[in-house]
Amino acid sequence: MLPTSHLWAFAVVAFVVIAVPGPSVMFTISRALTIGRRGALLTVVGNAVGECLQVVAVAFGIGALVERSILAYTVIKLVGAAYLIYLGVQAIRHRHKLTEVMAARMPTGTRLRVAADGFLVGVTNPKTIVFFVAALPQFVDRGAGDATTQILALGAVFPCIALICDGIWAFAAGTARTWFARSPRRMATIGGAGGLAMIGIGATLAVTGRKE
Repeated sequence: MLPTSHLWAFAVVAFVVIAVPGPSVMFTISRALTIGRRGALLTVVGNAVGECLQVVAVAFGIGALVERSILAYTVIKLVGAAYLIYLGVQAIRHRHKLTEVMAARMPTGTRLRVAADGFLVGVTNPKTIVFFVAALPQFVDRGAGDATTQILALGAVFPCIALICDGIWAFAAGTARTWFARSPRRMATIGGAGGLAMIGIGATLAVTGRKE
C-alpha cells in the first residue's frame, strides 16, 4: 500500500507544476476566450482524461519509451502542436461568429467535440509524459507493494489537482469574456487574440526540444 506521506509529497510537487502557468493553462484561457466558460471547463475535463491515459502509459512502460526515444517524443510533440495550431486557425476564421455562438446553447455534439479537443491536447503533451516518467518512480515505496499500482495511485492525483487549478483559470477567463460579449467588435477581437494565443502555444511546443 502506498504510504500517505509519499502521496502528499507528490501532491505538493504536482500542485507546483500545475499552478505555474504553462501551455495547459494558456490553452485553457484561450479556449475560455474563444468558446466561453462552459467550453473551457469541458476542455479542462478532456485534458484531465488525457493525462489519466498518460499515467496508465507510464505505469505500463510506454512513457519510458517516449522519454528515451527522440523519434517518439518528436512525433507526439508535433501532433499536439499541429492540432493546437489548427484550433487557433479555426478560432480566427470564425471570430466574427462568436457573438452568435455565445447567444446559442451549445449542442451535445459540440460539447463532446470540445471535450475531445482537450483530451487530444492532453494526451499528446510529451512534457507531461516526461514529467511523469521522471517524477512518479521517485515517490514509489519499493517495500510497500506493487510499483505499478503505486504509480497509478500517484498519477491519479495529478489530473485531480489539474481539474481544480485549470478549472479556476477557465472560470476566471470565461467571466472576463462576458464583458467582451457586449460588443461584437470586442468579441471578434478577443476571439482572434485567443486563436493567435493557441497558434503561439502550438508553435512554441513544436520548436521546443526536450531537456536531456
